[in-house]
This record gives sequence, C-alpha cells and structure tokens, in this order.
Amino acid sequence: MTSEVNSEQAEWWNAAGEGWANAQQVVDLVLRPFEELLAQKALERPRDRVLDVGCGTGAVTRAIADALGDGPECVGLDISRTMIAGAAQRGKVRFVLGDAQVHTFDETFDLVVSRFGVMFFDDPAAAFRNLLRATTPGGELCFITWRSAEENTFMTTAQRASAPFLADTPPPDPSGPGPFSLADADRTRELFEQSGWSGIVIEPVDRVCTMPEELLVPYLSNLGPISRALKAAQEADRPRIISEVRGAFDEFVHGDEVRIPAACWQITGQAL
Repeated sequence: MTSEVNSEQAEWWNAAGEGWANAQQVVDLVLRPFEELLAQKALERPRDRVLDVGCGTGAVTRAIADALGDGPECVGLDISRTMIAGAAQRGKVRFVLGDAQVHTFDETFDLVVSRFGVMFFDDPAAAFRNLLRATTPGGELCFITWRSAEENTFMTTAQRASAPFLADTPPPDPSGPGPFSLADADRTRELFEQSGWSGIVIEPVDRVCTMPEELLVPYLSNLGPISRALKAAQEADRPRIISEVRGAFDEFVHGDEVRIPAACWQITGQAL
C-alpha cells in the first residue's frame, strides 16, 4: 500500500523516466561500479530480504539477487511508473511502484540499499524514518549518494552546456530535492541520526565511470538538462544543440572512451 506526497518529484520522474528507460543499457554501464559495490555489501552477511530504494529500471536489484543466489528476496521500489514498467520482472526479483517517504511496507528488510535514489525526498528525515520502520532490528542501510556539484564536473558541464537553451529554468535549490541534496556530510549524518538510525558512517567513494565515446550523444540526449533542452527545442534546432553541447564534453573523452570522475558518499548505518 502506498500514498504519494512527493507529487512534484513523481511528476518529474514519470516524465524523465522515459529517457532513463530508453538509455537503460548505457546508464547501467556507466553506473556499474556502484552496482558492484552494493552487491558486495549484500554479500557481507546472510540476507533474507533486501530493499533497493529508487531502483529505477532495476539493475542494482537484479545484481544483488544474482549475487545472493537462491533464497533471499530482493525488492525494488521506485516512484516512477515509467521506470518500474521498464524493470524486468523475473524470478525472486520484485518491483513495486511507491514513494519511499510514505510507502506502507508489508514486510521488513535486513538490508536497505540505494544507488543515487534517496536524494529527492520532500522530507528526507520522514523518508529515512519510514525506511527504518521497514528494517528489521539489526538490519543495515547502504546508500550511495553524490558529493558536491563542484566535485562532479561531468554533471555540472551538462548543466552549463544546456543553460543557454533552458533560459526559463530557475536555479536549483541546493537544500531541496536534487542530486546534491545530501552532499553536506554533517547535515546528512544529522538527518539519519534524527531519523533513528544508529552507527552512521559516511565515507568518500571515488570511481571513474566509463562508456564508449559513441554512446555519449545518446546518453546526453536522453538524460538530464540536455534532454530537456532538446525536448523544448524545435526539431530543426536539435542537431545544432547536440553539436554545441557535445563539444563541452571533450575533456572527458579519451580516444574511444568517455571517462567520468564520480565523487560520492557511501552512507552506512544500522537499525536497532
């Protein structure tokens, strides 16, 4: 059972989810280092049931299920109807449409994970309390979130390159829902501790994510601010926009490979 209070985020992700579903393979390729990190976390001890929050099209959910083998159940939860529809339903992997901030869980989990899926809550403290209620005593959380915008230059390049074509877009609120809302480690630790989680540890994780150069334009065209600029433009203007923004990413292209430095936090904690 679920209700929805994150209505703006639900609307946004239902619209953006189409691009994510279209670019599913390249997104999963780029973010694979974090998929592997969370799968390794799941293997640290025996598990009965794992929850993947903000699961998108389900890559992490499936990777953990594959790592754990037969027995444990893995559940993916996402607010986007579009992305849940794109998540393959197979075996012991189950996907649920819901807002983690208010979703009423019918079961409890001994591990709650997320790969960049917990930075978009209207009320993050309420969301983390709700996830705590869904966690068995002694259960764990392991979330991967972005550090600052300044440390993630690929993402800020996308914002800067798209800005001339999105003149009416207001600047993001750094304290509101968004990719960098948990960048401040002290504030983030306080949020989790106020929500009732114990033993919070926030550690920096740095990876270089890669994709073939030939996939860069499809990636940019389907995701983030550049995709929004293309949708807003006249069809005749889109090739020019793609050409202009593509040049902004030259520093990340090394031969036939795109290398994306990713500066993240790994947040872990326990439910008592």
